Amino acid sequence: MSRKNVVVVGHGMVGHRFVEALRTRDEHDTWSVTVLCEESEPAYDRVGLSSYVGAWERGALALAGNEYAGDDLVDLRLGTRAAAVDRAARIVTTDTGEEFRYDALVFATGSYPFVPPIPGKDLPGCFVYRTLDDLDGIRDAAESAGAGTGERPVGVVVGGGLLGLEAANALQLMGMTPHVVEFAPRLMPLQVDEGGGRVLERLVTDLGPTVHTGVGTAGISESTKGLVVELSDGSTIDASVLVFSAGVRPQDTLARDAGLEIGSRGGVLTDLACRSTTDEAIFAIGECAAVEGTCYGLVAPGYSTAEVVADRLLGGNADFPGADLSTKLKLLGVDVASFGDAHAATPGALEVVLSDSAKGTYAKLVVSDDAKTLLGGILVGDASAYGSLRPLVGRELPGDPASLISPAGEKPGIGSLPDDAEVCSCNGVTKGAICGAIADGACDIAQVKSCTNAGTTCGGCLPTIKQLLTKSGVQMSKALCEHFEQSRAELFEIVQATQIRTFSTLISQYGTGRGCDICKPVVASILASTDSDHILHRNQAGLQDTNDHFLANIQKNGTYSVVPRMPGGECTPEQLIVIGEVARDFGLYVKMTGGQRIDMFGARVEQLPLIWKRLVDAGMESGQAYGKSLRTVKSCVGSTWCRYGVQDSVGMAVDLELRYRGLRAPHKFKFGVSGCARECAEARGKDIGVIATENGWNLYVCGNGGQSPKHARLLAGGLDDETLVRYIDRFLMFYIRTADRLQRTAPWLEALDGGLEHLADVVCNDSLGIAADLEAAMAKHVAGYKDEWAGVLEDPEKLARFVSFVNAPEEADPTVRFDESGKRKVPVLVGMPGVRPVESR
Repeated sequence: MSRKNVVVVGHGMVGHRFVEALRTRDEHDTWSVTVLCEESEPAYDRVGLSSYVGAWERGALALAGNEYAGDDLVDLRLGTRAAAVDRAARIVTTDTGEEFRYDALVFATGSYPFVPPIPGKDLPGCFVYRTLDDLDGIRDAAESAGAGTGERPVGVVVGGGLLGLEAANALQLMGMTPHVVEFAPRLMPLQVDEGGGRVLERLVTDLGPTVHTGVGTAGISESTKGLVVELSDGSTIDASVLVFSAGVRPQDTLARDAGLEIGSRGGVLTDLACRSTTDEAIFAIGECAAVEGTCYGLVAPGYSTAEVVADRLLGGNADFPGADLSTKLKLLGVDVASFGDAHAATPGALEVVLSDSAKGTYAKLVVSDDAKTLLGGILVGDASAYGSLRPLVGRELPGDPASLISPAGEKPGIGSLPDDAEVCSCNGVTKGAICGAIADGACDIAQVKSCTNAGTTCGGCLPTIKQLLTKSGVQMSKALCEHFEQSRAELFEIVQATQIRTFSTLISQYGTGRGCDICKPVVASILASTDSDHILHRNQAGLQDTNDHFLANIQKNGTYSVVPRMPGGECTPEQLIVIGEVARDFGLYVKMTGGQRIDMFGARVEQLPLIWKRLVDAGMESGQAYGKSLRTVKSCVGSTWCRYGVQDSVGMAVDLELRYRGLRAPHKFKFGVSGCARECAEARGKDIGVIATENGWNLYVCGNGGQSPKHARLLAGGLDDETLVRYIDRFLMFYIRTADRLQRTAPWLEALDGGLEHLADVVCNDSLGIAADLEAAMAKHVAGYKDEWAGVLEDPEKLARFVSFVNAPEEADPTVRFDESGKRKVPVLVGMPGVRPVESR
């Protein structure tokens, strides 16, 4: 039998899912597949589009296997647009004139952003929020608008739904001040009710954006600053960028031109088999399909349509099972979940509501008229109950409805869910399927994902999967992530033994795939802990998270804070003057921290090197406030000034901070040094606490804050200076080598076999015979330390990362000037040694 060919028009998440499903199930290679992808990138995670902002790495969103390497029966054509369909001849013609014959044609063209017919909608500065190219365009416009003005440019988002709030978050991360305009009386009107909308609006407003609800956009016009956005209530907003995010429409132009029947609201009209009602050889999946007249805009039903068509092409009789429209998202840092009959449309439905405005939470359950069956719900501010509640929709509740959403109430456990309860709504995976995979040998989350597809889309069900693994008695794997089966500690030993210095080499020899946002920063930290290379050195730069990428802490409004080091809290008068001048000249907010430092908030990316240069010239350096590393060494004034002090706590604090500065670790760590037992430096609340006594120093370890604050515990007492430092060297290097990813010292000690007694044996008694090795590793770090800010200023390649726009002049005076009105004009980055505008590089 000759092989048949299916042409797939579109290569988004659903199109890719169809290809995977067909090729996995086609045991006899009945079908070859031709994929026509209009974008230049193969299928990527459009649900996670906002995570592209800040990282700006396109490959990070790539879906696994999206290039079909090694599969000769899949022909992927990137940058190729299908222009016409000849249904009689069964040929698809591309925009370049190339023709592809098909036995079956699958439309997976998705949707396009709806742009309301507003006067001025096509002006420069107006964008949609849909693709990677869209985000690149918005970024360029935002950077150009803010260049050299000293002010945060304003961005307007038209639409306050799911994508609208994502777009607002993206604008904020790009350094803009976002305004959200929503015609409905509340944000996310399709997902939340009036009460949830009030709480959501307050939470969103507290995070920076300005929200305008109950108004429309009447017109857009040009101005000297960019755009003037006129609202329907007569008010206006001066903006630099406007993003339309007012919903989507099925991308069905090609299907219309081919004469296919279209649904009343658009989309290729299909039956439950997702087959066109016009042509039996044509199918439609995802957002472009109107299954019995209904289009579904979520990825989960899109995946279902892909599975149905794959089954049908292989002789099956699958039908579209309907759609679970539940959603759980974190928008602008706010948890929002909506599931089942969230708006109580069922006749006789009752609502149980718990709203806590003080805490910023809202929870509603919709139940049947006898209050026994769960119909749906809404969660805003805290969606932790979503995983246990959503699978209960349509089932009898295990208790009183109010107790299920009350903080003090008894929550339904994973054991209360029946086997046919759907745990992963994105991929339609039940509890029974997951438990079956575990029973068949799946012993970690990665294997469950591989066997069942559960957790491979939004990831919202992963906590429930972990509970099922634990309840089944499975010993959880210590694998760092799905790309490395080794633990962090094992990877540390591998790097140390092999002297591997790049992520690509490590993953090619000891891992699989391309890596992820879990393993990349971990490997970056390990590389930094085992060598003195700059954190932005060559290939390491791409592994860093946002803070390490720019050597500064990103704040909730998209700007950065600058924190110079002040060892032991010491600072000269001259340095204080420079800090004050920098804060004044760059318009920064100044805050004294509990760690005896000065924070300066509000710096833009391109300003950072200018600020650093002035601080470095004054003898200061990076305080490492952005890193998983030593943060501060807090001290009292000790015997130098205090009448109670018995030792020089300031001198010891300065020595310790200068010794361990820049030391990368699994998590941040802090010191405190008190000059007497009165403990004014609060040393016992720190990862390492040093307290002076008449007999020497007492060393406390593994105290820290967080969700479960812990007091530090005494490791050794009566120590002289030399022994104290030696023990701290050993302790820190032992922690760095053995702790898990993002594990602070307190939980590390709790998980350590043998606890404090074992730790004391290792550090003080050298029970493992590794003390000399630990001390040598620390000595290597101390000898190789270099200030990270200075390292950027000295290297044109690193410095060029901080140019945030492409039309900067060739030269600029890196000093602050004022215009005629006295308004401060902040300089741009060019003018620093070795920096050239982007177009000349």
